[in-house]
Amino acid sequence: MKKIIALGASNSKESINKRLAVFVANQLQNTETIIIDLNDYDIPIYGIDYETEHGIPAQIQELSNLIASVDGIVISMAEHNGSYSAAFKSMFDWLSRVDKYVWKNKPMFLMATSPGGRGGITVLETAKNTFPRMGANLIADFSLPSFYDNFSKNGITDDELNNQLNAKIDAFQKEI
Repeated sequence: MKKIIALGASNSKESINKRLAVFVANQLQNTETIIIDLNDYDIPIYGIDYETEHGIPAQIQELSNLIASVDGIVISMAEHNGSYSAAFKSMFDWLSRVDKYVWKNKPMFLMATSPGGRGGITVLETAKNTFPRMGANLIADFSLPSFYDNFSKNGITDDELNNQLNAKIDAFQKEI
């Protein structure tokens, strides 16, 4: 059985991006989903002075090892002022200190959603441009606009968006 990480790149306890990432990961066949919640990581904001004095937090090394051990990664990016959430950015920065190729060439399905009509497209584009240089094997990407209008506990409610998502899930499934 393949192992997949599902990560909502937000520390909101009610993260819509976590909900989307877990939903998509659970659509994959013959996989075990490992849910990463940023709230489970008690790490300081990345800074070279902290790293010099204390080293890399053990939780970061453990997460890097977990990424190395899985068959694929599903991430949904939260957008804060057009960029990564502070919690995700700090984790990402720490991970890059363990290994420049943070994502270890794992197949990745990269998404974003937001309550608004742009669906986190700005942060999604940033991640699409950055993550491959950091070791992501980007297989598919998807933006879900207007999360609360287009998502229910059963999934995507808009037929066109649902069809787009399912095609991308199929493409990702073939690569893991």
